[in-house]
Amino acid sequence: MTTTAANPAATPQETARSTELFQRAEARTARNYKPLPVVIEHAEGAWMTDVDGTRFLDLLAGYSALNFGHGHPGLLRVAHEQLDKLTLTSRAFVHDQFADFCAELGDLCGKELVLPMNTGAEAVETAIKVMRKWGYEVKGVAPGEAEIIVASGNFHGRTTTIVGFSDDPDARNSFGPFAPGFVMVPYGDLEAVEAAIGPNTVGVLMEPIQGEGGVVIPPDGFWKGLRELTRRENVLMAADEIQAGLGRTGKTFASDHEGVVPDLYVLGKALGAGIVPVSAVVADRDVLGVLRPGQHGSTFGGNPLACAVGLEVVRMLATGEHQARAAELGELMRERLEALVGHGVLAVRVRGLWAGVDIDPAVGTGREVCERLMARGVLAKDTHGSTIRLAPPLVISAEDLAWGLDQLAAVVRGD
Repeated sequence: MTTTAANPAATPQETARSTELFQRAEARTARNYKPLPVVIEHAEGAWMTDVDGTRFLDLLAGYSALNFGHGHPGLLRVAHEQLDKLTLTSRAFVHDQFADFCAELGDLCGKELVLPMNTGAEAVETAIKVMRKWGYEVKGVAPGEAEIIVASGNFHGRTTTIVGFSDDPDARNSFGPFAPGFVMVPYGDLEAVEAAIGPNTVGVLMEPIQGEGGVVIPPDGFWKGLRELTRRENVLMAADEIQAGLGRTGKTFASDHEGVVPDLYVLGKALGAGIVPVSAVVADRDVLGVLRPGQHGSTFGGNPLACAVGLEVVRMLATGEHQARAAELGELMRERLEALVGHGVLAVRVRGLWAGVDIDPAVGTGREVCERLMARGVLAKDTHGSTIRLAPPLVISAEDLAWGLDQLAAVVRGD
């Protein structure tokens, strides 16, 4: 049964099993995460249930991987049907789901070619390789000299190449040496981007909204200006829409808010609907066409199960229903959150059904606020110490969303 605001999170019960499993996990796993002390066993829609039967409203949605909620019937049906037929061929062969997935994802993006991968970080690495190769073979940059412009506060993944152009010390420190060829500029500063472009610049890689940074939205006109600048300077524009894209912000892509079509879309997370890892780079033939057989690939990239699930996601987005829902519910979230500014909250940033909330230090840290929310039956995630991110599944009801935001209001106001 799906829990609603009329029947909110159950009163916390004895947590003996949850505590035991949490402690066992902490004892035997690398400490690369610091999870909240909750052990989830079942989920449906926007609600999760732990091993002790306590329900929690999910306001994180797997960092936007679960845009369509937990256990979406249509997506599960497609996955189950494909599991019974075929799960992997490798790209040594073509399977029956591949053509439709690539064609319909390409059409959704308005692009000619699709290169499927698995994780978001793999898609970013793919985009980097493609931009460099395009720079050498099309633009004529001298071998080994290609440069890509990135933004401060970025988060594009955790491979050694990617963390090498991060300015987050937790992501970067003690993992070098790093690959050269990246130039960092302040996020949202178009003049800085223009000043950084030189004869060896092959691309600009940025997020239209910085998710891990705390849902940081650039100044109005920046994204459109970046598109005009890169086109004028013969530089590729790669939009990392891994978190921001696929309906999260009330548009199919966050780039759509300024009418921008980048040269490369970098996609992931929601493309696999929280069922399987699916990512992709989508671009026209004059960009992705630089790759030749043997130059890039992945054993699992574009596998039949991933393509079946990804194709259903694309078809759901093609209706526009989920984008419209994110826009509508996003206004409810904006109204509720803006009312908290000055009452335990310093600032909020909202785009569609996605928000960054800066907590007043007098209230506590972002982690402490998330722990208090958990005690009230709401799960969210902190970032950069004092900020919490809210990214409810796009299928959440207005009543459940309002209830969850009421719990946040109670926490920050000290009720």
